[in-house]
Amino acid sequence: MTGTPELVDPTTQYPVPEFDQGAQPGPGQAWGMDPKPDHGEESYRGSGKLTGRRALVTGGDSGIGRAAAIAFAREGADVAISYLPEEETDAAEVIALIEAAGVKALALPGDIKDEALCTSLVEKTVEAFGGIDVLVNNAGKQQARESLLDITTQQLDDTYKTNVYAMFWITKAALPHLPAGSSIINTTSVQAFQPSPTLVDYASTKAAINNFTKGLAAQVAPKGIRVNAVAPGPVWTPLQPAGGQPEEALPTFGEQTPLGRPGQPAEYGAAYVHLASNDSSYTTGSTLSITGGMPTP
Repeated sequence: MTGTPELVDPTTQYPVPEFDQGAQPGPGQAWGMDPKPDHGEESYRGSGKLTGRRALVTGGDSGIGRAAAIAFAREGADVAISYLPEEETDAAEVIALIEAAGVKALALPGDIKDEALCTSLVEKTVEAFGGIDVLVNNAGKQQARESLLDITTQQLDDTYKTNVYAMFWITKAALPHLPAGSSIINTTSVQAFQPSPTLVDYASTKAAINNFTKGLAAQVAPKGIRVNAVAPGPVWTPLQPAGGQPEEALPTFGEQTPLGRPGQPAEYGAAYVHLASNDSSYTTGSTLSITGGMPTP
Protein backbone atom coordinates (compact mmCIF):
# COMPACT_ATOMS: atom_id res chain seq x y z
CA MET A 1 0.00 0.00 0.00
CA THR A 2 1.36 3.42 -0.94
CA GLY A 3 2.71 5.42 2.00
CA THR A 4 2.85 2.49 4.40
CA PRO A 5 5.80 2.95 6.79
CA GLU A 6 8.53 0.39 6.36
CA LEU A 7 8.96 -2.11 9.18
CA VAL A 8 12.24 -1.56 11.01
CA ASP A 9 13.99 -4.11 13.21
CA PRO A 10 14.46 -2.32 16.57
CA THR A 11 17.52 -4.42 17.40
CA THR A 12 19.45 -2.92 14.49
CA GLN A 13 17.67 0.42 14.00
CA TYR A 14 20.48 2.25 15.82
CA PRO A 15 24.16 1.53 16.60
CA VAL A 16 24.82 -1.66 18.52
CA PRO A 17 27.77 -2.19 20.89
CA GLU A 18 30.73 -2.33 20.84
CA PHE A 19 31.39 1.42 20.72
CA ASP A 20 34.63 3.40 20.47
CA GLN A 21 33.47 5.97 23.00
CA GLY A 22 35.93 6.97 25.72
CA ALA A 23 35.43 9.10 28.80
CA GLN A 24 34.65 12.82 28.54
CA PRO A 25 35.14 15.56 31.12
CA GLY A 26 31.90 16.67 32.72
CA PRO A 27 29.27 17.79 31.98
CA GLY A 28 29.77 16.13 28.57
CA GLN A 29 28.98 17.27 25.04
CA ALA A 30 26.86 15.50 22.42
CA TRP A 31 29.09 16.68 19.57
CA GLY A 32 32.05 14.79 21.04
CA MET A 33 30.40 11.37 21.19
CA ASP A 34 31.10 8.36 18.97
CA PRO A 35 28.64 7.31 17.68
CA LYS A 36 26.90 10.68 17.79
CA PRO A 37 23.49 10.48 19.46
CA ASP A 38 20.35 10.88 17.36
CA HIS A 39 17.93 13.39 18.89
CA GLY A 40 15.46 13.36 16.00
CA GLU A 41 17.15 16.23 14.18
CA GLU A 42 16.43 14.61 10.83
CA SER A 43 13.66 12.16 11.64
CA TYR A 44 11.02 13.85 13.82
CA ARG A 45 7.99 15.13 11.90
CA GLY A 46 5.32 17.13 13.70
CA SER A 47 1.57 17.23 13.20
CA GLY A 48 0.50 20.28 15.21
CA LYS A 49 -0.25 18.47 18.48
CA LEU A 50 1.24 21.28 20.60
CA THR A 51 0.38 24.33 18.53
CA GLY A 52 0.33 27.40 20.77
CA ARG A 53 1.78 25.63 23.79
CA ARG A 54 4.63 27.11 25.85
CA ALA A 55 7.22 24.70 27.22
CA LEU A 56 10.21 24.78 29.54
CA VAL A 57 12.62 21.84 29.24
CA THR A 58 15.53 21.50 31.67
CA GLY A 59 18.65 19.85 30.32
CA GLY A 60 17.45 20.72 26.83
CA ASP A 61 20.89 21.00 25.25
CA SER A 62 21.46 17.27 24.74
CA GLY A 63 20.09 13.81 25.37
CA ILE A 64 16.42 13.25 26.07
CA GLY A 65 15.82 16.92 26.83
CA ARG A 66 17.11 17.89 23.40
CA ALA A 67 14.89 15.28 21.75
CA ALA A 68 11.86 16.58 23.65
CA ALA A 69 12.66 20.19 22.76
CA ILE A 70 12.99 19.38 19.05
CA ALA A 71 9.77 17.36 19.06
CA PHE A 72 7.84 20.05 20.95
CA ALA A 73 8.97 22.74 18.52
CA ARG A 74 8.01 20.69 15.48
CA GLU A 75 4.61 20.10 17.07
CA GLY A 76 4.13 23.89 17.28
CA ALA A 77 5.19 24.80 20.83
CA ASP A 78 7.44 27.67 21.86
CA VAL A 79 10.32 26.11 23.78
CA ALA A 80 12.69 27.35 26.47
CA ILE A 81 15.68 25.19 27.35
CA SER A 82 17.85 25.36 30.45
CA TYR A 83 21.42 24.08 30.46
CA LEU A 84 24.81 24.58 32.08
CA PRO A 85 26.87 27.44 30.61
CA GLU A 86 29.57 24.90 29.66
CA GLU A 87 27.05 23.26 27.33
CA GLU A 88 26.57 26.37 25.17
CA THR A 89 27.76 24.69 21.95
CA ASP A 90 25.12 21.97 22.16
CA ALA A 91 22.47 24.44 23.34
CA ALA A 92 23.06 26.77 20.39
CA GLU A 93 22.35 23.91 18.00
CA VAL A 94 19.04 23.21 19.76
CA ILE A 95 18.00 26.86 19.74
CA ALA A 96 18.64 26.97 15.99
CA LEU A 97 16.55 23.83 15.46
CA ILE A 98 13.67 25.24 17.51
CA GLU A 99 13.69 28.50 15.55
CA ALA A 100 13.89 26.59 12.27
CA ALA A 101 10.55 25.00 13.21
CA GLY A 102 8.99 28.48 13.10
CA VAL A 103 8.38 28.91 16.83
CA LYS A 104 9.99 30.93 19.61
CA ALA A 105 13.11 29.68 21.36
CA LEU A 106 14.58 30.81 24.68
CA ALA A 107 18.07 29.91 25.94
CA LEU A 108 18.40 29.81 29.73
CA PRO A 109 21.95 29.00 30.86
CA GLY A 110 22.64 28.43 34.54
CA ASP A 111 23.10 25.85 37.27
CA ILE A 112 19.80 24.51 38.61
CA LYS A 113 21.39 23.58 41.94
CA ASP A 114 20.58 27.21 42.82
CA GLU A 115 17.01 27.85 43.97
CA ALA A 116 16.91 31.44 42.74
CA LEU A 117 18.06 30.33 39.30
CA CYS A 118 15.30 27.72 39.22
CA THR A 119 12.68 30.33 40.00
CA SER A 120 14.09 32.64 37.33
CA LEU A 121 13.78 29.92 34.66
CA VAL A 122 10.02 29.96 35.08
CA GLU A 123 9.81 33.74 35.34
CA LYS A 124 11.81 34.24 32.14
CA THR A 125 9.78 31.63 30.27
CA VAL A 126 6.50 33.27 31.29
CA GLU A 127 7.84 36.70 30.34
CA ALA A 128 9.09 35.55 26.93
CA PHE A 129 6.12 33.39 25.93
CA GLY A 130 3.26 35.00 27.86
CA GLY A 131 2.79 31.92 30.02
CA ILE A 132 3.78 28.31 30.52
CA ASP A 133 1.72 25.14 30.13
CA VAL A 134 4.30 22.36 29.65
CA LEU A 135 7.10 21.73 32.13
CA VAL A 136 9.71 19.01 31.59
CA ASN A 137 11.99 18.37 34.57
CA ASN A 138 14.71 16.43 32.78
CA ALA A 139 18.17 17.70 33.76
CA GLY A 140 20.12 15.17 35.78
CA LYS A 141 23.46 14.40 37.39
CA GLN A 142 24.88 10.87 37.37
CA GLN A 143 28.34 9.83 38.57
CA ALA A 144 29.28 6.17 38.91
CA ARG A 145 31.14 5.06 42.03
CA GLU A 146 32.25 1.52 42.84
CA SER A 147 31.49 1.86 46.55
CA LEU A 148 29.28 3.92 48.82
CA LEU A 149 32.54 4.83 50.54
CA ASP A 150 33.57 6.66 47.36
CA ILE A 151 30.51 8.93 47.30
CA THR A 152 31.40 12.22 48.93
CA THR A 153 28.90 14.43 50.67
CA GLN A 154 29.51 16.97 47.89
CA GLN A 155 28.54 14.44 45.20
CA LEU A 156 25.46 13.40 47.17
CA ASP A 157 24.46 17.03 47.59
CA ASP A 158 25.05 17.86 43.92
CA THR A 159 23.11 14.80 42.72
CA TYR A 160 20.10 15.45 44.94
CA LYS A 161 20.05 19.18 44.25
CA THR A 162 20.20 18.65 40.49
CA ASN A 163 17.79 15.72 40.27
CA VAL A 164 15.33 16.32 43.12
CA TYR A 165 15.62 19.79 44.66
CA ALA A 166 15.62 21.54 41.27
CA MET A 167 12.54 19.58 40.20
CA PHE A 168 10.81 20.69 43.40
CA TRP A 169 11.88 24.34 43.07
CA ILE A 170 11.02 24.68 39.38
CA THR A 171 7.67 22.94 39.74
CA LYS A 172 6.80 25.07 42.77
CA ALA A 173 7.60 28.23 40.78
CA ALA A 174 5.61 27.04 37.76
CA LEU A 175 2.43 25.88 39.52
CA PRO A 176 0.87 29.35 39.98
CA HIS A 177 1.22 29.92 36.22
CA LEU A 178 -0.08 26.57 34.96
CA PRO A 179 -3.67 26.68 33.66
CA ALA A 180 -6.01 23.70 33.48
CA GLY A 181 -4.83 21.42 30.69
CA SER A 182 -1.16 21.91 31.53
CA SER A 183 1.27 19.04 31.78
CA ILE A 184 4.29 18.37 33.99
CA ILE A 185 6.63 15.60 32.83
CA ASN A 186 9.47 14.35 35.02
CA THR A 187 12.33 12.15 33.83
CA THR A 188 12.90 9.22 36.16
CA SER A 189 14.79 6.02 35.16
CA VAL A 190 14.79 2.24 35.12
CA GLN A 191 17.31 2.81 37.92
CA ALA A 192 14.36 3.61 40.19
CA PHE A 193 13.33 -0.05 39.86
CA GLN A 194 16.61 -1.83 39.06
CA PRO A 195 19.34 0.19 40.80
CA SER A 196 22.88 -0.47 39.61
CA PRO A 197 25.40 -1.04 42.41
CA THR A 198 27.59 1.77 41.02
CA LEU A 199 24.74 4.32 40.99
CA VAL A 200 23.41 4.20 44.54
CA ASP A 201 22.92 7.95 44.96
CA TYR A 202 21.60 8.55 41.43
CA ALA A 203 19.18 5.61 41.52
CA SER A 204 17.69 6.78 44.80
CA THR A 205 16.96 10.21 43.30
CA LYS A 206 15.08 8.54 40.47
CA ALA A 207 12.93 6.62 42.95
CA ALA A 208 12.20 9.93 44.66
CA ILE A 209 11.15 11.45 41.33
CA ASN A 210 8.67 8.61 40.80
CA ASN A 211 7.17 9.16 44.23
CA PHE A 212 7.03 12.94 43.78
CA THR A 213 5.27 12.49 40.45
CA LYS A 214 2.52 10.31 41.87
CA GLY A 215 1.93 12.45 44.95
CA LEU A 216 1.84 15.74 43.05
CA ALA A 217 -0.41 14.23 40.36
CA ALA A 218 -3.06 13.49 42.98
CA GLN A 219 -2.67 16.93 44.52
CA VAL A 220 -3.13 18.97 41.34
CA ALA A 221 -5.56 16.74 39.42
CA PRO A 222 -8.58 18.74 40.64
CA LYS A 223 -6.98 21.79 39.02
CA GLY A 224 -6.82 20.02 35.66
CA ILE A 225 -3.02 19.74 35.70
CA ARG A 226 -1.52 16.37 34.78
CA VAL A 227 1.78 15.07 36.16
CA ASN A 228 3.55 12.05 34.67
CA ALA A 229 7.03 10.61 34.34
CA VAL A 230 9.10 8.87 31.69
CA ALA A 231 11.46 6.10 32.83
CA PRO A 232 14.27 5.62 30.30
CA GLY A 233 16.51 2.59 30.24
CA PRO A 234 20.16 2.99 29.22
CA VAL A 235 20.27 5.91 26.76
CA TRP A 236 23.20 7.08 24.63
CA THR A 237 23.70 10.61 25.98
CA PRO A 238 26.68 12.69 27.22
CA LEU A 239 25.69 11.75 30.76
CA GLN A 240 27.27 8.33 30.23
CA PRO A 241 30.85 9.13 29.08
CA ALA A 242 31.02 12.14 31.43
CA GLY A 243 31.26 9.89 34.48
CA GLY A 244 27.81 8.34 34.41
CA GLN A 245 29.37 4.97 33.61
CA PRO A 246 32.77 3.50 34.44
CA GLU A 247 34.95 4.06 31.36
CA GLU A 248 35.42 0.34 30.86
CA ALA A 249 31.63 -0.10 30.58
CA LEU A 250 31.20 2.38 27.70
CA PRO A 251 32.06 0.05 24.77
CA THR A 252 29.27 -2.37 25.73
CA PHE A 253 26.81 0.16 27.15
CA GLY A 254 23.21 -0.99 26.67
CA GLU A 255 23.95 -4.51 25.49
CA GLN A 256 22.27 -5.94 28.62
CA THR A 257 18.82 -4.90 27.39
CA PRO A 258 16.63 -7.43 25.59
CA LEU A 259 16.99 -5.31 22.43
CA GLY A 260 20.77 -5.53 22.80
CA ARG A 261 21.61 -1.82 22.50
CA PRO A 262 21.14 1.50 24.26
CA GLY A 263 18.22 3.73 23.39
CA GLN A 264 18.76 6.85 21.33
CA PRO A 265 17.25 10.16 22.49
CA ALA A 266 15.16 10.26 19.30
CA GLU A 267 13.24 7.25 20.57
CA TYR A 268 11.88 9.35 23.46
CA GLY A 269 10.66 12.58 21.85
CA ALA A 270 7.25 11.21 20.88
CA ALA A 271 6.64 9.99 24.43
CA TYR A 272 7.09 13.50 25.82
CA VAL A 273 4.82 14.89 23.10
CA HIS A 274 2.18 12.30 24.01
CA LEU A 275 2.27 13.23 27.70
CA ALA A 276 2.27 16.96 26.91
CA SER A 277 -0.63 16.80 24.48
CA ASN A 278 -4.35 16.21 24.78
CA ASP A 279 -3.78 12.67 23.52
CA SER A 280 -3.01 11.71 27.13
CA SER A 281 -5.84 13.68 28.74
CA TYR A 282 -6.80 10.76 31.00
CA THR A 283 -3.22 9.96 32.01
CA THR A 284 -1.81 11.33 35.26
CA GLY A 285 0.34 9.90 38.02
CA SER A 286 1.77 7.39 35.55
CA THR A 287 5.30 6.35 34.66
CA LEU A 288 5.91 5.49 31.02
CA SER A 289 8.77 3.01 30.80
CA ILE A 290 10.94 3.06 27.66
CA THR A 291 13.70 0.68 28.62
CA GLY A 292 14.56 -1.53 25.65
CA GLY A 293 12.73 -4.35 27.35
CA MET A 294 14.18 -4.09 30.86
CA PRO A 295 11.23 -4.93 33.18
CA THR A 296 9.68 -2.29 35.43
CA PRO A 297 6.67 -2.61 37.76
